[in-house]
Amino acid sequence: MGDNPGSTVDTPPFQAVVDALDDPDCQAILRETVDPMTATELTEACDIPKSTLYRKLDLLSTASLVRERDQINPGGGRVTQYERDFEDITISMTKSGEFSVAVDRDQRTTDERLADIWSKMGDEL
Repeated sequence: MGDNPGSTVDTPPFQAVVDALDDPDCQAILRETVDPMTATELTEACDIPKSTLYRKLDLLSTASLVRERDQINPGGGRVTQYERDFEDITISMTKSGEFSVAVDRDQRTTDERLADIWSKMGDEL
């Protein structure tokens, strides 16, 4: 049961990806989230109001370009961090003129996949 070092490719909604990539605030967030950051850190780094930041993070999440990571705060509670969730994006056009998008991302380790599951379960509680 080892970790697969390969990458995976998925196809989020084309228009969601294009809309997110066309937005200057989303571009700033993507530049900053190479390493996980909290919303407070992102508002400071990107000079975006927190209410705007959450709308942009929602747009990026819909496009499957950013993921949330919840971590337990030693002082109690959870801390949510956001990180860029892709290595490469490819936009293609078929011979019939249809556009498509493929998002290439690193394969997550078993620990990362388990952390994602626990994070989502915490949202349900």
